[in-house]
Amino acid sequence: MTTLQKNIPPAGARSASAFLRRPTAFARSATHPIILSSLVGILSLTVYSIFSWLQWRSFTIRSWDLGIFTQLAKSYANFSPPIVSLKGEGYNLLGDHFHPLLVLLAPVYRLFPSAYTLLVIQNVLLALSVLIVCHYAIKRLGKLPGVCIGIGYALSWGLASAVDSQFHEVAFAVPLLALSLVALLDERWRSVWIWASLLVFVKEDLGLTVFVIGLVMAWRARTAAGLWLSLWGVAWFVLATKVILPAMNPGDQWAYQSQLNINGLLRDPGSLFHPDKVTTVLLLLLITAGLALLSPLILIVLPTLAWRFLSDLPVYWGQEWQYSAVLMPIVFCAAIDALSRRKLLNSIRLRQLAGISILLVSIVLTSQYAFGKLAHPDKNFPLTTAASSQRALAAVPDGVSVETDISLMSYLTDRTEVYWIGNKNPAPDYVLIDVSGRSDITPTTAATEAEQRFPGTRFTTVFADARYQVAQRQ
Repeated sequence: MTTLQKNIPPAGARSASAFLRRPTAFARSATHPIILSSLVGILSLTVYSIFSWLQWRSFTIRSWDLGIFTQLAKSYANFSPPIVSLKGEGYNLLGDHFHPLLVLLAPVYRLFPSAYTLLVIQNVLLALSVLIVCHYAIKRLGKLPGVCIGIGYALSWGLASAVDSQFHEVAFAVPLLALSLVALLDERWRSVWIWASLLVFVKEDLGLTVFVIGLVMAWRARTAAGLWLSLWGVAWFVLATKVILPAMNPGDQWAYQSQLNINGLLRDPGSLFHPDKVTTVLLLLLITAGLALLSPLILIVLPTLAWRFLSDLPVYWGQEWQYSAVLMPIVFCAAIDALSRRKLLNSIRLRQLAGISILLVSIVLTSQYAFGKLAHPDKNFPLTTAASSQRALAAVPDGVSVETDISLMSYLTDRTEVYWIGNKNPAPDYVLIDVSGRSDITPTTAATEAEQRFPGTRFTTVFADARYQVAQRQ
């Protein structure tokens, strides 16, 4: 045997050594972008679902909106127009906001008729957007920064506030925006058109968002297709607000037109710098460490911020509720665009640092918003009144009409016809009210007040404790 032959390892040894040096097929597949992004999406869905379940079992209801959309889903599931009695007798919800795409709720609700079903659907839609954004971030920026940005997006205060607010139509807009913006960055112009064009059927104001997406697309693609998309968005905004909504609204007008107070802004330009508005803008920039400002995609946030800040309602200005959910895919896709296109940031180390920074900022911020409640579930989702709530609900049989306040309405909508106590309603079969915190309560308060609202009727108390009262019409 020659010296050369002595130094050559056997064939089996060479292949074993090479196998140890190379990652296995399993290891490669485990770090594939779609696997990593799916894991982030599943983890985000888990967090969202835990939060919603804690809300649901503790009877924590943020507003009447969950009940409203449950009645809409119930009507669609029964092949009926979206008549929502919580808004008023015979009220067609397509006269409130233009959201025909919500008909997609019908088949799922028909299988699982509960308001909780809508919470699950919303969580799935938001988690789907996480998968989309995370997958694209990994493809463009690499595994570490991509995963960090994906988790940061999943925990962003805008999505957290949407989960906390419970179901709203914008849940459908979030993945559509993610799909359209990722397609825009990938220069898949037809896909941009398809996904962005559907936004006009989620809510009327999103037609203006589509308008700006079209302008950005026209600038990047250098074709007229983007301008046609802009025209599509504006046309549907005008058609919805000037024709469809007024035709279906009891007041023969777009119900929210009066909230666009342009004259008020002209009289007092300083109102644009209200602390809540300034904070919202600063947090939008902070959530991506300011990187979103380096991409033209940031312009797409302007229509949503415009209608919110022009309104006289302070609830629109801040960070709570669902209003910022549609802004999250925009600012995060803008940050990904900035990191992948700017020569200044074209460095693996800088991208990793940016991804980690975005993740840390998101974690710090989310601890101050909705998901921070998960640190103390017993305190934020107490079960102290759960038994009382269940007994009050049990006092109302299926198939009856009920007038109630916000407290338990979402738990009644799947099996009864529910009216909100603040509207002028027909006399219901039952009345259920939350009497906690009132000092003027007697065992017959619910019955007495119902008889005053509906002269000529007689109600009898069928359930009463320190929390709720239920009265039945005789």
